[in-house]
Amino acid sequence: MNETIAIGFDDAHVLGFLGDAREQEIDELEFGVIGFDTAGVVRRYNATESKLAGLSPQRVLDHHLFTVVAPCMNNFMVAQRFEDAAAASAELDVTIDYVLTLRMRPVKVRLRLLAHPRQELRYVLVSRRA
Repeated sequence: MNETIAIGFDDAHVLGFLGDAREQEIDELEFGVIGFDTAGVVRRYNATESKLAGLSPQRVLDHHLFTVVAPCMNNFMVAQRFEDAAAASAELDVTIDYVLTLRMRPVKVRLRLLAHPRQELRYVLVSRRA
């Protein structure tokens, strides 16, 4: 019997879910998911984010998140927080209001930045809901 796992943008266990989820499961989420490795290269990109951002997986996967895919996030509010957490071997779980500006008109979003020193991938979750 297949059960659909409902996980929300604000769920306390979302990072654990993402670490174990299959691609199909992250594609079904109602918010954008961008997973990237310690070098900043995008390894996971869900269908929701692809549709809402207008960027195909081919343009995103295997490319550097902060220099190629979303240079508008290459700043102290987003990229630097991941670097600081990694340098301190600390967990990161922070939600910020943000405006995405690259390749689209400015769009107000909430970003959730997630990382754990024992997990291979870091995540930026994108919620376009108010």
